[in-house]
Amino acid sequence: MRKLLILCVVCLLAGCSTAPVSQEEAAAEALVERVLWGKARHFIFKEIPSDTDVFVLEQEGRKIRISGNNANSMAVGLNHYLKYYCHVEFGWLKEDTFRLPTRLPKLPTTVRSEARVPQRFFLNYCTYGYTMPWWKWEDWEHFIDWMALNGVNLPLAITGQEAIWYQIWTQMGLSDEEVRSYFTGPAHLPWHRMQNIDRWGGPLPQSWLNGQRELQKKIVARERELNMRPVLPAFSGHVPRELARLYPDAPVIQLEAWAGYPDEYACTFLDPMSELYSQIQKMFVEKETEIYGSDHVYGIDIFNELMPPSWEPDYLRRVSRQVYESLVAADPEAIWLQMGWLFYNERRHWTEERVEAYLTSFPTDRQIILDYYCERMEVWRRTERFYGVPYIWCLLGNFGGNTALVGRFRDIDERLETALAEGGDNLTGIGATLEGFDCNPYVYEFLLENAWDLPQHRDIVSWTEGLADQRLGFISERGRAAWRRIIDSVYVDSTVPDQSPYMTQRPNIGKATNDRLKYSNEQLTLSLELLLSLDGRNNAYLFDLVNLTRQALSNLFDSCKRDFDNAYRERNRAAMDSISAQMLEIMDDTDSLLASQSYFLVGKWISDARSWGSTSEEMDYFESNARNLLTTWSDKAQLLNDYASRCWNGLIGSFYKVRWQKFFSAVSAALDDSGISDA
Repeated sequence: MRKLLILCVVCLLAGCSTAPVSQEEAAAEALVERVLWGKARHFIFKEIPSDTDVFVLEQEGRKIRISGNNANSMAVGLNHYLKYYCHVEFGWLKEDTFRLPTRLPKLPTTVRSEARVPQRFFLNYCTYGYTMPWWKWEDWEHFIDWMALNGVNLPLAITGQEAIWYQIWTQMGLSDEEVRSYFTGPAHLPWHRMQNIDRWGGPLPQSWLNGQRELQKKIVARERELNMRPVLPAFSGHVPRELARLYPDAPVIQLEAWAGYPDEYACTFLDPMSELYSQIQKMFVEKETEIYGSDHVYGIDIFNELMPPSWEPDYLRRVSRQVYESLVAADPEAIWLQMGWLFYNERRHWTEERVEAYLTSFPTDRQIILDYYCERMEVWRRTERFYGVPYIWCLLGNFGGNTALVGRFRDIDERLETALAEGGDNLTGIGATLEGFDCNPYVYEFLLENAWDLPQHRDIVSWTEGLADQRLGFISERGRAAWRRIIDSVYVDSTVPDQSPYMTQRPNIGKATNDRLKYSNEQLTLSLELLLSLDGRNNAYLFDLVNLTRQALSNLFDSCKRDFDNAYRERNRAAMDSISAQMLEIMDDTDSLLASQSYFLVGKWISDARSWGSTSEEMDYFESNARNLLTTWSDKAQLLNDYASRCWNGLIGSFYKVRWQKFFSAVSAALDDSGISDA
């Protein structure tokens, strides 16, 4: 009898342990297993009904119960627990690591939070060149988890589109060589996709097309599992120039050359008014859906950094209507997402009348605008809130993957809160449109946390102290004091292009040496001294020591450059020699320092590029493309030379230092030629 009773109890317990788990709960459980390496047993996930995204944290015995309306919301709840109770941060790169407390902290009270906006967007076309071109699935898997933990549910997903285009163009009659030569090299594909350049760095190897196709399948599957709606590409009108041979009557024009490239690399544009445009749109969307599926949100940008054939409002109205009609003919549920960058970048031309004509020619609920650069200019303010079109308030935050401590937290907070209060009901989201992953990951985490109704964001001081705890791995008053100083005194400038330290820029006598710096280097070094007195246990702490010291050395280099210029103007050769030696020594120190963090290794960038090659020739091809983007950008576009400069180990020692040495030698030779031997 006793054995029967025990058997019944065991059966009941087994029944409880195998209770049905919803798809959302299963996705959250899989996420925590990946993120916390065997700690999943400490968490219970529960799907709850809600009309808005919401999470609830509760203590249930020895476990943490995380409830949410879907896996994405539960992921945000998990991240909140990790950040504010365990004092750890899950970074956006797979190399980021942290140490959990030996015993997971108990929740002193229930925490409940709702999303303030339904959409949280992330990524930029350029990020796929400046940061992600060489990523494998392991990188993507980690990053998608990071996006879920930070509540992203509308990610740009443009990997692998060339594999689709290859099928379309060859099906229409172009040769293998014509199509693969139409594409650029891998790191430059974002600008090919945006109709800026063709052919440069091509032809793309077939192995690349195949590998990217398989990678994209995994990316969108995991994003959907975590309640994200991947924004897939659609046809913008960009065609191979050889298409005119097959369709001689098609209204095809060559666009103006971009960014200093010669005409041979200019893109070819098919007028959206043509019947052929709609045919290609349908072919592409159907083939893309067949291979990658669809969530019915498509990114199309027909005039990004380009001049339309006509600025007449009637033309702009007709062309946007035609693009929309071609899209819904291919997918009746389609929503057209556009970058709002063109309204900022070409703001002299995009008058209110033209913007209104362009945006209001088709239903507002079938489009989304990304207000792209809100830390600099909020376009919603000059367009009557985009005339009712749903839009997402975006922080750009970085150009080219440049390496500098920038991002005005208080200004971001103030602008965003004002937009949420005054931006209208059609402000439906918050997003980040960073061109590259830079050295300020917490700026974007701050932004995305603001998409949720959390108490930390009603008080930026409290948020800063929480950040200090997460970077260290424990609570420290000295650590908090250091980060309060950093946020208040160092992060005082917004992002603009060409913001890397001067040691990574092209040398020039008399050129301003980062005179935009709006803080004293002493503020930075005082913060560093406080952090160095501590013993942080997270990788984030080690990263911060390197990152902050890198910036302090960079600022010292800039100061030396000003002294060098003064010595040159005074023709004081002895001072010039002494200062130039000091500048080169600073570069050596910086290069050695950066070698301690994989985040700052150009060798990793090159190794990752080579890993995509299936032959030695392909490996060399990918390496050349990878090196090129970070230095001269290409051999043609002089306007972009050094645009993607990075303060990275290996790049400083083998490229920037050598350039500075040549510069100092040239200046010295010029003084010799002038007959000046010493001051």
